[in-house]
Amino acid sequence: MLAFDLLFFIGIYLLGTIYIGWWASKKVKTTADFVVAGKNLPMIVAAFALFATWFGSETVLGASSEFIENGLIGVIEDPFGAALCLFLSGRLLSKPLYRLNLLTFGDYYRIRYNRKVELVSSILMIPSYFGWIAAQLVALGIILQSISGLPISYGIFICAIVVTIYTYIGGMWAVSITDFVQTIIIIIGLLAILIIVLNDAGGLVKVLTTAHTENNDFFNFFPKERSLKDWLEYFTAWITLGLGSLPQQDIFQRVMAAKSEKDSENAAYLSAFMYLTIAFIPLLIALCAKQLYPNLALNNLQMLLPNMVIQHFGLFMKILFFGALLSAILSTTSGAILAPATVLGENIIKPYYKNLNDKSLMKIIRLSILIIAAISCIMANLNANIYELVSQSSALSLVGLFTPLIFGLYWKKSNSMGAMFSMIIGTITWLVLLNFETTFPPTLIALISSIISMMIFSNIKWLIHFGHKHSN
Repeated sequence: MLAFDLLFFIGIYLLGTIYIGWWASKKVKTTADFVVAGKNLPMIVAAFALFATWFGSETVLGASSEFIENGLIGVIEDPFGAALCLFLSGRLLSKPLYRLNLLTFGDYYRIRYNRKVELVSSILMIPSYFGWIAAQLVALGIILQSISGLPISYGIFICAIVVTIYTYIGGMWAVSITDFVQTIIIIIGLLAILIIVLNDAGGLVKVLTTAHTENNDFFNFFPKERSLKDWLEYFTAWITLGLGSLPQQDIFQRVMAAKSEKDSENAAYLSAFMYLTIAFIPLLIALCAKQLYPNLALNNLQMLLPNMVIQHFGLFMKILFFGALLSAILSTTSGAILAPATVLGENIIKPYYKNLNDKSLMKIIRLSILIIAAISCIMANLNANIYELVSQSSALSLVGLFTPLIFGLYWKKSNSMGAMFSMIIGTITWLVLLNFETTFPPTLIALISSIISMMIFSNIKWLIHFGHKHSN
């Protein structure tokens, strides 16, 4: 009976989310409204939307399980790397990109380099989202399974339907408004749970002391061994999300949706602070859950929090927790679906149609939303590890797209040849190294190869001229 009541309220919540998306869709008149909310979001709404970019299953379920298993060193990628990315998006990207008045990162690669670079960057960017979206869909499957015993595939399908509907009808306006509401629910729900479980576990000091007693290295922020290999792996954990997600379309759309250049920058800084603080709440809850219910931690760690809440709380607190968790997942998923759909429509399909009007472009982007959601559903059913799915998506972006973006903004000598070889060589290097045991992280090696390729091929004419001159 309890499972039925909880499922009933979850159903009401999902329907309410669709209603908010429908209400927000009334503001959509043009493609710019659909993609970047017409650049009309107040700073606080833009900040909440940026915060919601990653505060989903990766943080609540994935990172919390990594924290329990590996301690503080296990969550460098998220939340620390994620917060770093949000900060850097304000520091490095918001001002120069906001002035260009673009819809996508692909537009930037075309303007800064050429159409070929735009096409290749878009082809690389779109697949990087599949793992991210799939991770969120897997999370809802886990939630519904823990509540009612439904197969994970059912939850994946339900989540995909709900988030696709309100993203399809309302675009970035729907994503931003629902993100704003969902972020408030996330904060209230998780704080309420944390206060109660901390008290039941004996207080914050006791919880932290117990964790340290059980494992002296649990709160190590730096590598224990301090070897070169360990330091490089540590550095890679920081940059996989910290730098790899900078050239991602979902970040771009949220930054560009702010009312002004200054608002976009401040929204990024505020979201970074929010992420670094609020993301520690589910980690602390998981630590309390492990100490209150040690047997639960022996099974699937990704289900530790949902199972603890089901055993420990009454209906109201269950609704509060699962409402917060659903909010986190849906807010992340919606932006992650809209982003690659926008790139697919704007940068891959649109250039092949001359005189394509704004209304037709919006139809193409909406169709792309359905395609992206369908592919992500398939991928979610093939891999059920949330942390692994997210890590893969960020690494692809780091090795293929980061270098052409940053060098294009801050190195005048960078050109289309350098950008093209940087993307191709970086990506191929990463894909090849994934199949071998390497001393150093494949992602870091691939990033270095991407940077070197950019520098060499951007100067290839000068190098040929220099070599020819000295040979004579």
